[in-house]
This record gives sequence, structure tokens and C-alpha cells, in this order.
Amino acid sequence: MNTPLKIMICAGEVSGDMHAAALMRALRAAVDRPIVFRGFGGDAMRAEGAELFYHTDRIALIGITPVLRNLPFLLGMIRHMKREIRVWQPDIVLTVDYPGMNLRLARFAHDRSIKTVHYICPQVWAWRRGRIPKLARILDLLLCILPFEPALFKQTSLDARFTGHPLVDRAAETRAAPPVALPWNGTHRIALLPGSRASEITRILPRLLAAATLLEERLEGDCSFIIPAPTPAMRELGEAVAARARTRPARLTFVDGQARHVMLQAHAAAVTSGTATLEACLMRCPTVLVYIASRVTYWIGRWLIKGVKHLGLANIIAGREVMPELIQDAFTPQRLADQLQRYLTDADARAQTLATLDETNALLGTGDASTRAADAIVSAVAGQ
Repeated sequence: MNTPLKIMICAGEVSGDMHAAALMRALRAAVDRPIVFRGFGGDAMRAEGAELFYHTDRIALIGITPVLRNLPFLLGMIRHMKREIRVWQPDIVLTVDYPGMNLRLARFAHDRSIKTVHYICPQVWAWRRGRIPKLARILDLLLCILPFEPALFKQTSLDARFTGHPLVDRAAETRAAPPVALPWNGTHRIALLPGSRASEITRILPRLLAAATLLEERLEGDCSFIIPAPTPAMRELGEAVAARARTRPARLTFVDGQARHVMLQAHAAAVTSGTATLEACLMRCPTVLVYIASRVTYWIGRWLIKGVKHLGLANIIAGREVMPELIQDAFTPQRLADQLQRYLTDADARAQTLATLDETNALLGTGDASTRAADAIVSAVAGQ
């Protein structure tokens, strides 16, 4: 009887949980013996059979204040996970994103001669490049989802591999699915994505609505705007913000989820900086990236990532601006309406934009990112 392969798998956020679950499926297909998964994550990993000690509902914390407020719990969680590693003695500690905690666990495992693999490279290209030697010391394999990341580790002994971006597969699934009936009500279809956090929605949505109203006036009312809400709670908040807004377009509808389907069918989009901007690129939707943060957060961010020219992932990957970025004071309803109107009414500009989006998408890999990642893990284990 084959001895099971024991994998401690750790993902602390919803996106990491989804990537980890896909990787679990791919590993089971690639390995010819049973695999036991234990660790922490979310519903997707649990559905794939992982035994979870902690759930993302409790540990997906964003921002300094929530982390400090939950520090005793997080420190206790680290102690517990280290004890599990020490007692269970997994064959691999597979950490997925969530670098603050995961890299601590990887170092603990590596010091005990346990194979360590990290999926989704920390953004060392944006800030704290001094982490590169540290990663090389504590990891046996780094699986990268952005094409330029492995080159950052060429001067180290770390095996860093580009396995493709997992969103390429999700985008392909969306395009292959039957068209979803969406409540469009006008010739010009515009997607508005104000973010997935309450602070983003309350700060950004009013400006999106003001720009949409301007655009509606310019195009004689023949516009339809859809806002895909990531969760029911965020939809409720968005609807409340829209109800209080000083101005809003007449043809505005909220839908639950379906962001990729909305962007696939839209003729243009205004999208808050984040993963959704890369999804917009993969959906071939001409997009304007928008963002506004508090003054303190903005200047701290500028100081931390002062060497990076662009904020949006599509622009960073392409090495040029494939979607305009309206950040802080540059993000005005007038400027956003101007950019969106150009996408909707200038055929040459639209065609050029679609071509640049296609060029950028080609850099993200040909798909099957989870399979490639699983194959890399299997080869690493075989070589131990």
C-alpha cells in the first residue's frame, strides 16, 4: 500500500484559498499515491478534502489596525501551526500567498529539513527587495504567477519558476461558458467596479457615479451601467452609497458577483486597482484603473513602492500603460468620463487598446497554471 504524501497547505485569504484548491486537484492528478492535506484555508480547500485548523473567515485581515487588534490570536495560531509541523512531520509545507505568516512557517519548516514550496511570489519587485535573499534561504521552490518574477532570483540559489497566472484559466472558463443574461439597457455598456472593501466602496463609488452621469449626458442617455457586487454585504453597502450620492445615472443596476461576465460583455469599464483590473485585461475590456486612498495611506504607499512606475498589474506586466491610471487627485469624474467616452466612441483608439490587451494577456501563460505548478512540486519532491 502506498504511503500517503503529507502536505501542510496554508492559505490565509479567499483568493489564496481558491488557488490552493485548484492546486490540490492538480496535485492529486499528478501523484500516483494518496495525498493528505492539512493546514488552514477556506471553503474551496475544505471542499477538496483539506483538514483545516483555521478558516479564512477568521484570518483574512487587511490593514495594520485589524492585525494589531488580533495579534494575540495570530501569535497563538503561529505557535499552533509550528507545533503541527513539528509533530506531523509533513513531506512538504506548501504555502500560498499570505506572506506575513506563511513565510514564518516556511522558515520554521526549512530549519527542520522539511521541503518548502511557496506559491505566488511576494511582491518583492514593488517593495522590500531585501527580502529576496531571505526567500532564497527558506524556500526550496518558488512558484511565480507573473512572468518577470523568476529573473529577480537569478543571483540566488532559489529555484523560481513561472507557472502561468491562474486567472488565465478562470478567464477561459468564463469565455467558454454560455452567455449570462445581464440587465443591460442601452447601446453603450459600461462596467463599474468600486472595489471589494467597504472603505473603497464608500470612497470611490460616488466619483464613479458622477463620471457615469457625465457620460450619460454626453451620450444622450444611451448608456447602461452595471456594478457587480462581490458579496451581498458589499452590494447592500453599494446600493446605500448610490442612494445617498449627489448624482447617479438613470440606468444603473447592481448584480451579485459575475464580475468577469459583466466585463466580458461591457464595452468599457472603470475598475478599482486590484486583481479585478487584471481580470478586465483578460476579458479584453478597455478599462480605466481608478483609486483613491486616505492621504496618509497614499503617501506611505508612495514611499514604499517609489521605484514602481505603475499601480495596475496589467501595466506592470506589459511594462507600459495598457489601461490609464487615475490615482488620487487625478481621479476626477471629468477625466474618467473623458477616458470612457474615448473607448466608446473612437473606433481606432478602441482597436489599439484591444491589441495592447491581447499582447499583455499573451505574457500571462497559455493556461493550466495549477497543472504546471503541481508538476513543478512533484519534480521538486522527486529530487529531494
